[in-house]
Amino acid sequence: MSQPTVSPQQIAPSFGSVTLEHYLSELAAKVPAPGGGAVAALHAAQAAALVAMVARYTTRAKDAENRPVIDRIIVAADAALARSLVLADADAAAFTAVGAAYKLPKDTDAERDARTAAINAALVEAARVPAAVVDEADEILSLAAELLPIGNPNVVTDIGAAADAARAAAMSSQLNIEINVGSLPADLGDPFAAALLRVDTIAARADALHGDVLHAVRG
Repeated sequence: MSQPTVSPQQIAPSFGSVTLEHYLSELAAKVPAPGGGAVAALHAAQAAALVAMVARYTTRAKDAENRPVIDRIIVAADAALARSLVLADADAAAFTAVGAAYKLPKDTDAERDARTAAINAALVEAARVPAAVVDEADEILSLAAELLPIGNPNVVTDIGAAADAARAAAMSSQLNIEINVGSLPADLGDPFAAALLRVDTIAARADALHGDVLHAVRG
C-alpha cells in the first residue's frame, strides 16, 4: 500500500508534536478522532522506536562485526517511526473525511450519486491507512527479529516489547480495514484482502518473537 499524504490543514496539531497528556485527553474525549486507527499507527511508531533504541545500545566495541547491520536497522527503524507518525495523522484525517461524506446532501439523484462517490472514496482512504500500518508493523517486526540474535542483551526485553507493539498495530489495523471494507462495493474492497491475510501471520511471528525473548530472559 502506498503511503498516505496529509496536509497541515487536515489535522492540526500533528500527533508527533503534541504532548502525551494532550493526545490521551483527545483520545478519551467524545470526539470523532483520534480513535483506534491512530492508536494502531502509534503502536507501530512505538515499536519502531524500541527497535531503534535497542540498535543504538548495540554499538559497543564488542559489536563492531555487526555494526553494518546495526546501522542499517537504525536507519530503517527511524524511517518506520517517521512514517508511522504520518499514518496516525492520516488516520484521523481519513476518519473525519468519512463523517463529512456521510453528511453530504442526498435530495436529488445527482446529489445521491455524488454522495455515494464521496463516501466510497473516503472509505477507501480510511482502509488504505490501516493497511499501510500493517505494512509498517510487518517491517518493524522483521527488524526486531533480525536484531534479537545480535542486540545488546541488557535491553533484550525491549525487543519483545517492540514485537508486542507491532502485533497490536497489525491487529488493531485489521479491525479498521474490516469495518471500512465492509461498507465498500467488492471492486473497491477486494484490493485490501492481501493486507488482511497478512495480519494473522504477523501476529504469529510476533508471538514467536515474544517467546524467544522470554526464553532469553529466563535463560
